[in-house]
Amino acid sequence: MKMPRTIKTYCPYCKHHTLQEVKKIKKKKSSEMKWGQRRFRKVTAGYGGFPRPKPEGREKPTRRVWLIHRCKECNKATQRPCFRAKKFELTE
Repeated sequence: MKMPRTIKTYCPYCKHHTLQEVKKIKKKKSSEMKWGQRRFRKVTAGYGGFPRPKPEGREKPTRRVWLIHRCKECNKATQRPCFRAKKFELTE
């Protein structure tokens, strides 16, 4: 799916339609101090196998796309509900 980098859409802060810059959200690096990660390190440390079975089958055919719309007038950002797409590309 191709989507333009700037679109004219409703801004809830300005209360009217404005030009907005579209940006795709990328997954940030997870923290090593989270409890799930600490438990995972504890289980995998030392002698023994991997604690979980390897995922069977294949990946899902589509991925979720999360977008942020930043208003060019008030510079506030809003996140819209995500959607699924096989390919996603921001065009000029």
